[in-house]
Amino acid sequence: MTRNNGRRARHTDYLNDGMAVPYAGAGWLPGEGGGGSVRGYLLHRAKPHLPPWLAVGATGLAGALGNWRWGDSAAAGVGLTLASVALTGVTWWAGKSTSAQRRLHSAITVAAGSGWLTAACLAGPTAGPIDDLFLMGGPVVALSWNVRMVLRHNTDPSGESGDKGLLEKIGMARAQIGAAKVEPNRVTAPVALAPGEQTNDDMAKALGNLASALDLPTSAVRYLPDPDSNRRGDLVIVPEDMLAETVEYDGPSNLDGSIAEPLVIGRYDDGAPLVMWLPGDPETGRNSTHVLTAGMSGSGKGDAALNLLTEILSRRDVIVWFSDPKAFQDFAPLRDGLDWSAEGGTQTEVMVAAVQEVIPARTRWLGAHGYRQWVPAAAERQNSPEHTCRPGGQPCGCPGMPFLVTWFEEAANTLRALGDDAFTGIAQEARSAGVSLIVSLQRPSFDQMSTSTRASLPSVIALGCDRRDEGFSLPDDVLAAGAHPGAWGNRRPGYCYVVSPGIPEDRYPSPGRTRRFTHRAVPVMELLATWAQRNGATADPITAGAAAAVAGNAYTGRTAPATVGPAPAPRLSVVHDEGDDMQQHPGRHVDPEDADINPEAELPDAQDGDDEPIFGQEAGRKPSPEEARELFARALEEFEEAGQMIVGPKDFMDWCERHQLSRPWVSARLKEAAVEGRLEPTNATGRWRIVPILTAA
Repeated sequence: MTRNNGRRARHTDYLNDGMAVPYAGAGWLPGEGGGGSVRGYLLHRAKPHLPPWLAVGATGLAGALGNWRWGDSAAAGVGLTLASVALTGVTWWAGKSTSAQRRLHSAITVAAGSGWLTAACLAGPTAGPIDDLFLMGGPVVALSWNVRMVLRHNTDPSGESGDKGLLEKIGMARAQIGAAKVEPNRVTAPVALAPGEQTNDDMAKALGNLASALDLPTSAVRYLPDPDSNRRGDLVIVPEDMLAETVEYDGPSNLDGSIAEPLVIGRYDDGAPLVMWLPGDPETGRNSTHVLTAGMSGSGKGDAALNLLTEILSRRDVIVWFSDPKAFQDFAPLRDGLDWSAEGGTQTEVMVAAVQEVIPARTRWLGAHGYRQWVPAAAERQNSPEHTCRPGGQPCGCPGMPFLVTWFEEAANTLRALGDDAFTGIAQEARSAGVSLIVSLQRPSFDQMSTSTRASLPSVIALGCDRRDEGFSLPDDVLAAGAHPGAWGNRRPGYCYVVSPGIPEDRYPSPGRTRRFTHRAVPVMELLATWAQRNGATADPITAGAAAAVAGNAYTGRTAPATVGPAPAPRLSVVHDEGDDMQQHPGRHVDPEDADINPEAELPDAQDGDDEPIFGQEAGRKPSPEEARELFARALEEFEEAGQMIVGPKDFMDWCERHQLSRPWVSARLKEAAVEGRLEPTNATGRWRIVPILTAA
């Protein structure tokens, strides 16, 4: 910590000496600090220039007193001479961290003052030319410091500085730096480049050299171009990395708040909170957004996801549909708070199809109630005449529609199964329906995700990555401003850049860091999931109905627990053997599958294949075409009852072996079922979605 503070002090000194900084004596107007009189104003303006003159006067007085004390002492002469040389040497050594001009000026001033003081002490302040040297040299030395102060504190309204030391080192000597704004751990200075010779791109390319000149990491120096000029911008320097200290997760920032309020997921390098929004805000003009979370293995992508998910689940007017092919390895403590969870594969295929069906249903509801986009009022019961679906402006009293977050973790698996454009339609249409899509994967390259889908994900949480993948994660202008997630790789878990609507654009290239989740966070997450179960929103009838129409039994929705407290203990029963059961329960004992058999009916005639053994053989009698179709229809019903709403020929392999039917026969029946409306095609070739029986009627 001491090293960082020392480095920060050196950078501050360099910036104050190399850039035009605000005048230290605040209040330049007449009357400020001077009682309102002209005399007070002049005295106020003269105060900063008095120290050099006071030093000259003190030196003259010290010479007179020294001569009275040591005028006849040879030993004092030796001591004063050595002290003069030593003080000059210390001044030169102490000035090595400042600019060369300041170091030389300070050393000459100390050498001249200490030399005159030694001569005055030994010979007397009025002996020979000593008094003349004082009267002429003293004012010259004092005025030299006054001139330096005037040149250093440039009061030109343009704010341009004449000190080119810093810019000369990085090859931008003709550029000019204006008055710097110094904040805690942040320095912002306007830059004006040479007209016709330099552009903002040149300054962006020089950031690496600037970081080297200041002995800072590349991520600590950013350049924010002025959107109205190609030669002006703001240079931002953060001397101290405040992200080095790990901050553990300690709970949500706004429990029971609205999803429309900011989600706090970490902090910036200057200590400011790292926030983002998902819904839009028509009052401020902020658009609703989808989010891409990208980062290589070990970059802290899991912690970033947990920060965002815990913030979402802590809000009262949102539901979450979550898919995780890794079987919720990181998110298990939060699973009870989700409205719908899927573990990848067919379950995720069903969820994608359900989201596609839910979007138009939600859009129709919002439009019918007078909402151009989702706002928190849409989640409340519709008792306002301004938001009613009834003609005449009568309140309809319809249940509210909570915001919907659809999250696909490790989306590379889903994209491989469904195609690289699986989310394209969702990303392009969902924002107006109050649906936010969150996609998480390690490398959002064009060979994994279509360019249309990537263009429809305006927000990104970019964690450490390979240097070659920076362009896949962040926009080019953010990279040009100084953002470099490739500089971290997986060596700094949690470090990230966030680009999202609602965040000031000058924050885009500012690095942040998410909070860390350890084993100590598990109880907090479990409590949060319990809170979401009991107090969070549940799916509205429109969303739940559209999802059930596609997913059938695969979607049940999350309902709050009926009782609070431990679940009741299971009831125990005594199991008797067959003999005891026959005695205690007399009467007919028939297996359920034989209950409909008429014992008086004649047995059917023998058919081909009945005399062949079915145990240890491939199969028995092959069903007739009518029986096979009936078996196929029954198989679809069984899939639907089990919640497997996406099927294909590979799902019927065991079924084909049992019934002596081929896969081409099953493929033909699948196509027939699609024509009849029992199935619908999906984005994946050879995969079909089962249409629930109730909606097919």
